Amino acid sequence: MTTDHFRRIALGFAGAVEGAHMGHPDFRANGRIFATLAPDGRRGMVKLTPPQQKAVLAGGGGRFEPASGAWGRQGCTMVVLAKADEDTVGEALTLAWQNATTAAPPRAKRKRR
Repeated sequence: MTTDHFRRIALGFAGAVEGAHMGHPDFRANGRIFATLAPDGRRGMVKLTPPQQKAVLAGGGGRFEPASGAWGRQGCTMVVLAKADEDTVGEALTLAWQNATTAAPPRAKRKRR
């Protein structure tokens, strides 16, 4: 799996767009980030629920690992691109995209007076 493969799969979902977040690419649907690519190009991140994360981690093979800290406890899951394959990453990205598209759109930020 390469960053180009990850990007192609992520952008293949209905309504998915690429943006940038903290200096690296992100992928959004329904105004919500569902995946990112790390600046070093070695990892991606899929935004899963904790039960979904547990299921993909159980698949083993070192392809997935929880993100560090609170992000990981909330379900953010790192994809080790060199160890991952298209089918496995596609399944994880599908879950992340579904999570983003079934959630309510983010509220607009109010301007301070």
